[in-house]
Amino acid sequence: MEYRRLGASGLMVPALSFGAGTFGGQGPLFGAWGSSDAREARRLVDICIDAGVTMFDTADVYSGGASEEVLGQAVKGRRDRVLLSTKTSLPTGDGPGDAGSSRSRLIAACDAALRRLDTDHIDLFQLHAFDAGTPVDEVLSTLDDLVRAGKVRYLGISNFSGWQAMKSLAHAERHGRTRYVAHQVYYSLVGRDYEWELMPLGLDQGLGALVWSPLGWGRLTGKIRRGRPLPARSRLHETADYGPPVEDELLYRVVDVLDEIAEETGRAVPQIALNWLLQRPTVSSVIIGARTEEQLRQNLGAVDWSLTPEQTARLDEASSRTAPYPYFPYQRQEGFARLNPPIAACS
Repeated sequence: MEYRRLGASGLMVPALSFGAGTFGGQGPLFGAWGSSDAREARRLVDICIDAGVTMFDTADVYSGGASEEVLGQAVKGRRDRVLLSTKTSLPTGDGPGDAGSSRSRLIAACDAALRRLDTDHIDLFQLHAFDAGTPVDEVLSTLDDLVRAGKVRYLGISNFSGWQAMKSLAHAERHGRTRYVAHQVYYSLVGRDYEWELMPLGLDQGLGALVWSPLGWGRLTGKIRRGRPLPARSRLHETADYGPPVEDELLYRVVDVLDEIAEETGRAVPQIALNWLLQRPTVSSVIIGARTEEQLRQNLGAVDWSLTPEQTARLDEASSRTAPYPYFPYQRQEGFARLNPPIAACS
């Protein structure tokens, strides 16, 4: 397994991480994703650790906290061999204090996550969404206190816009607060919006990308083909509305090229889609998920090899879309590219 620095930090993380959204299996979304209990989860964790996948990501909203509990049980006895990452800020109840990033909410959420994970510290604590109603200084000072107390080692964000991330980073620098080092983002061959603003921001500010749903919300598993109906057992029947939308023609165009490269390389379609992501700028780790050992072992086959430049270029072309204003000039006009090379390099 390859290990990479997480953004502009000293923390080394595996190129592939494991997402524990399939642990617990409660509710309409997470119940459709998977329902691994502690025994099943421990077996998946065993396989991950043997392969060098040592970071495990979860959140307090995953199955109402059950994912954290199951993950805590699965890593019991080997806490020193793994990195635990969790998230908070999204609503976990109907009460006025059950959402957001206020001081009281963050402290309570961190303590609850520590209990559920059965650990004395969280390696990476992330805000699952930007809270526009809480002052940035209140958020950052609270997170800084959690770091200084030893409850949290590193800080990250998830699903922030560019201005939200930059406002927070600038405030942290100005006031000597602990900075975010990671941004957990949606990024895939059928969802490249990350490249238009957030990737240049990551390059400039040292934010390492942790990629969620790298297979396009389950669309790049190799089971969806042009001219065929959605497989009867596909989770997309229940979960498509929860995730990012994908245009059918873009999906089929990408899958056609993935199939061609699969024939050339002998690799599975998901392995090719994951390998493409591992070559992209700012990507520190790609978060893979699995309900079964077979799925996990297949996804692990995305490392220790590389697409050729020619194959990468074909995937780039098949998955490309015109960026929205004000970003499309950087794709089309040389003058913009010369003035803003980091942005041009990402497009």
